[in-house]
Amino acid sequence: MQKQVPASSPNTLTSSRGISNGIIAFPLASWAFFFVLGTAWCKERPNVVIFLTDDQGTLDAGCYGSDYLRTPQIDKLAKTGVRFTQAYAHSFCCPARAALLTGRHPQRGGVNAWVQGNMKDPEKGVNIALEEVTLAETLKAAGYRTAIFGKWHLGAHRDHGPKRQGFDEFFGIRGGFVDNYSHYFLQGDGFHDLYEGTREIWAKGKYFPELVEQRAIEFLDRAKDKPFFLYLPLNTPHYPEQPLARHLAQFEELEEPLRTYAAFLATTDESIGRIVDKLKALDLRRKTIIIFMSDNGHQSYQSFDFFQIKVDEHASGLPRGYRFSSGAGPNDGGGNTGKWIGQKGTFLEGGVRVPAIISYPAKLPSGEVRNQAITAMDWFPTVLELCGVKSPEVKLDGRNLLPLIHDKTTPSPHPVLHFQWQNKWAVREGDWKLVRHKGPRSNAKERFTLHNLADELPESKNYALEKPEKVKQLLEIRLEWERDVFPK
Repeated sequence: MQKQVPASSPNTLTSSRGISNGIIAFPLASWAFFFVLGTAWCKERPNVVIFLTDDQGTLDAGCYGSDYLRTPQIDKLAKTGVRFTQAYAHSFCCPARAALLTGRHPQRGGVNAWVQGNMKDPEKGVNIALEEVTLAETLKAAGYRTAIFGKWHLGAHRDHGPKRQGFDEFFGIRGGFVDNYSHYFLQGDGFHDLYEGTREIWAKGKYFPELVEQRAIEFLDRAKDKPFFLYLPLNTPHYPEQPLARHLAQFEELEEPLRTYAAFLATTDESIGRIVDKLKALDLRRKTIIIFMSDNGHQSYQSFDFFQIKVDEHASGLPRGYRFSSGAGPNDGGGNTGKWIGQKGTFLEGGVRVPAIISYPAKLPSGEVRNQAITAMDWFPTVLELCGVKSPEVKLDGRNLLPLIHDKTTPSPHPVLHFQWQNKWAVREGDWKLVRHKGPRSNAKERFTLHNLADELPESKNYALEKPEKVKQLLEIRLEWERDVFPK
């Protein structure tokens, strides 16, 4: 399948607004006028910056009501934009990233299991399909300069990766996580994971979040004179929780597990603020769309054994028994889910509902809140609409959010929500959510739980036996989705 990306042309925006139909009979002078006008429009297109934090919990920011976290920079984005209270990403890192970058259900691009993490693996693992058209490819075709600094986690194979999916520049980790000072992946036998494109970078002792921030600021200096798309999938506050010492000192009043997590979020927040301040210093803030979102709910460390090195002679040089965190040991994250339950890895609200904000002071409302259900897939068509860029000729599952952003009475474009990870899945219609529980093996037993989000204690009760007709109805909705996403 060949990618269908809109051609890079000064008339791309003109065509998308329906003007091109009247151009054919125009004299040459009129063609020249529209060429100049189209070029001017391209220069005036807004810039796009997307911050995607890693394992930041459902309500883990001051603007979401947290009384122990300090996130003044994220809160400023909310004051200058629209904050969503019912935003959905996914249950794990990989599918959330696929959804955001393609505007499609991750399964369409083959992301339904852990992707390849080590570029040097002799066997090719799971990688997002190269045929998938990303937001970076679409904006690049429209004349945007594109860059990603941070965490890719959509397949590390040399023949895949960010530079094969529309990004002009990539610096960061190709896999899932690293120690922030040695840049080694710590599970299993471990491997080094820091790259410029596919070129391995050795920078032992340098703090990875600061390296990402530095690269982002350098990019803004270089790209300031033409439209750009800067994607910052941060690796924080994902484990190992390694905040800066000055931030850890700010939370001495908190006990673990909250202290280290709060400090790491403060480190994250401060870095976001410096990048936004750079936009202001370059006089780019008002013409830059900023999107902020987390990839899934907070991490819960229910097994200390899982989050420690289990082998001798680990590639990182760290000893057996070393835990993937600082402070008192593995932390449960903020876990600030309010009345919701669940965490990363579940389809409960605490696993898939995340903080999300869009801030574009020149064109969008400021200081407002929307309670409608939205998804990470929606940023793709929303950004294209704001940028005046034609959508690629692929089926999108995301929806343009501008109608509900401008009018709080507009209903959600998602009356039904679907999530899947390996053999597990969930479907939600209205307040009802059906969850299939099944292990990764094909012969694993399955069971279903039915939950209601309108309960006083949402999702705490299983209605599956009590309401078999509702289970049947949601199963039928799910089967229809399967026929669309997994066509035979």
